Amino acid sequence: NPDYLAIDLDPLDIPFKKVIETAFAVKEVLDRAKVPGYCKTSGATGIHIYIPLNKKYDFEISREFARVIAELTHELVSGFTSIERSPAKRRKKVYIDFLQNRTGQTLAAPYSARPRAKAPVSTPLEWKELRSIEAPEEFTIKNIFKRLKKKGDLFKGVLGKGIDIEKCLKNLGV
Repeated sequence: NPDYLAIDLDPLDIPFKKVIETAFAVKEVLDRAKVPGYCKTSGATGIHIYIPLNKKYDFEISREFARVIAELTHELVSGFTSIERSPAKRRKKVYIDFLQNRTGQTLAAPYSARPRAKAPVSTPLEWKELRSIEAPEEFTIKNIFKRLKKKGDLFKGVLGKGIDIEKCLKNLGV
């Protein structure tokens, strides 16, 4: 059973500001569900949002809950998002990927350096600072340690108390 579920916001030919808008739409859904969400840069082009599960559910249940979150988010910002997996069918969109919630899928770990120019780092963020991010590449191996010293580990709550999916679904009216 997974420790968390993840929503991967993956842009294709669309400005990063739309990824941020999508992240806040996810947060709106999570707030309605009364679910804590933890966001981080992917270290590449997107944003990942994690929800603590504390190993209470199997992958199938966590993926289905992630699907509900993705669909409700897509309804809020359907003009520039997609839940369609095929890249050919989601050009100039932010893909709200809930299918990462299964065995064998990979996501950049928090605080991991990515193999890109300037070595960007997948960096946990406070929701309030997300709007001021110009690009996920802002956080690099050169500035991550100063940030960690100042902010601490913003990601530690992901491994905290898990949610009650049944209550969350009731809160969403699903």
